[in-house]
Formats: sequence, structure tokens, C-alpha cells
Amino acid sequence: MEDTPERRFQAIAARLAAEGQEIITARMMSSPGIRYKDKVFAFFHQGGMVFKLGREFDPAALGLHDYRLLSPYKTKPPLRDWFEISATHIERWEELARLALQRMREQQG
Repeated sequence: MEDTPERRFQAIAARLAAEGQEIITARMMSSPGIRYKDKVFAFFHQGGMVFKLGREFDPAALGLHDYRLLSPYKTKPPLRDWFEISATHIERWEELARLALQRMREQQG
């Protein structure tokens, strides 16, 4: 079977969910996502993945150049904590999901 971006997301979500009861799949903006406790920290959206990495996160420091801030609203500015990472960096998605999970754990306790 071909490894599509959606299949890669599903595999990442399954691996993370298998690691702890507090990690489950959930919806975010009508898209499949991954949640820790009651907060989504990553989701699949328009062929890429979106990660809640925080305002201090610097994608360029990790060599990520094909990204943008999540901007789901036409009349509001982008959400500065959420980074959309295209399938160009599909091999980095799991690393970023784990980083987002780590940050969420630190926030949620």
C-alpha cells in the first residue's frame, strides 16, 4: 500500500494512542486529530499536519521551511501557536507530533 499523507497521519496517531490512555484520536476543525487529555495537539488538514508547538517555536531552526501558521478564519489573524507543516516534511511529522505532545503534557500536567 502506498504511504499517503493521510495514512502517515493515521499511523502516527495510532502509535501515540498506543502509548497512553490519555492520548486519543479526536476531531479538530472537522479534521482527524490527536488529543492529550482534553486538548488537541496535532491534526491532519488539507494534506498536511498541523501542530500546536507554541509561539516560541522556530521551524527554521529544525530545517523546516515549507510551513505556515494556521489561519482558519478569513477576518482574524493566524493562530500563532499552530504550525501547518506540508507533506514536503512528512518524514518529520512524527517528531513534530511528539514535540507537540511533550509541550501539551507540560501545559496540562
